[in-house]
Amino acid sequence: MNVRLTPRLCRAARALAGLEQKDLASASEVSKSTIGAFEIKDEGARLATRTNRALIEAFERAGLEFIPENGGGPGVRLRYPIRESRSEKLRSD
Repeated sequence: MNVRLTPRLCRAARALAGLEQKDLASASEVSKSTIGAFEIKDEGARLATRTNRALIEAFERAGLEFIPENGGGPGVRLRYPIRESRSEKLRSD
């Protein structure tokens, strides 16, 4: 799937993955200043193709999956379900 990050989608993916800008910079080899500048731009902003791909691949390695725009808009989610915490499991027994 060909995903074009928007500033909002980038912020959402980073939050879902629990990554600080510096962590994403390290994982993607994209500078923290580039990530920070992109994230504060308006939604029409676009990254260079190589930069976009590097960020997407870093998010995918962090366990995220991008959802295509299929009538509702693009999105991001965890690739695998979150395991139940021990307390949640105890409550369901």
